[in-house]
Amino acid sequence: MAGTDPKTIMPRAESIIVLMEVYFRNAFPRVLEGHFGRCYLDDDRVTKDGLSVRIRSFRHFLKENGITSKVPFNLPHRAAAARAGMGAFGKNCLFYSARAARQSSWVLPIAVVVDRHFDPDSPSLEMGCPDWCRNACIVACPTRALKGNGAIDPRKCISWLSYFGEGLTPRDMREPMGTYVYGCDRCQNVCPRNAGWLAKDLPMNERAAAKVPDFDLSRLLHMDRDWFKTHVWPHMFYMSPDDIWRWKMNAARAMGNTRDPMYLDDLARAVEGEADDRVRAMAVWAISRIGGGTAEKILASLGRGMDGIVQDEITAAMSDQFDGKQR
Repeated sequence: MAGTDPKTIMPRAESIIVLMEVYFRNAFPRVLEGHFGRCYLDDDRVTKDGLSVRIRSFRHFLKENGITSKVPFNLPHRAAAARAGMGAFGKNCLFYSARAARQSSWVLPIAVVVDRHFDPDSPSLEMGCPDWCRNACIVACPTRALKGNGAIDPRKCISWLSYFGEGLTPRDMREPMGTYVYGCDRCQNVCPRNAGWLAKDLPMNERAAAKVPDFDLSRLLHMDRDWFKTHVWPHMFYMSPDDIWRWKMNAARAMGNTRDPMYLDDLARAVEGEADDRVRAMAVWAISRIGGGTAEKILASLGRGMDGIVQDEITAAMSDQFDGKQR
């Protein structure tokens, strides 16, 4: 709440300057887009070697002109962008630029608080979705997080669940969450306002492409703490090393939702060797989700000596008898 009052950020604050960053300037590897939200695939808030450099350059320009600035983490940047007339909102609660990236939502408004008065632009605090759109984003949200008219239940949002959800993911959410491990772009992918940018032929983002081996599902499922801190956390940092179990649990769920038997060995290894029961339990569910004779044999062999939530998942999986009703 402190971020809603610029004076708490800078006592001498006079204006807010909003910059518009396009985070989807280049194409991302399809394998990464299937598991991660695009806004995280070239995030430099830890490494500070991309967007952060440009922001520092802009603030240096302001300083050279006698203007003090701050870039707060908690100022509502989308609301600030709308008050600055830079675009409008969507029913999916995202902000759509009036100019950048073909008026799409693949943008990140950056609010800069300054101690110099500037005349404000005309605000555009409105819903910009076309009348002919039949709520494509709301219909496409598999967890029913979007409620319409710019309202959302964040507790059901795949992005929120992937990095802030507590405990073992509820069974009724596992299949709808699909193959996303961290973040989600479902409502943006189906939005007609984004179609123009999605149709654009973009050059490959080489920084993101270099991450493909490090973000392989098998690698994520079996990574240790040191590897996580070196290869994963600097790029996707909402979960600390203490929450590595959630990364592994998400990777196991994603494997299950691919329905690909190639992951059965990895999942069986996780059930046998992982320390966290939440990871092991999700691996059991994923084996059941993939299904088939091999999966049934694996689960039967795992049923000895298990207890707690792991045994609960094995019991639930076996009771389904692999009849197409896997939980």
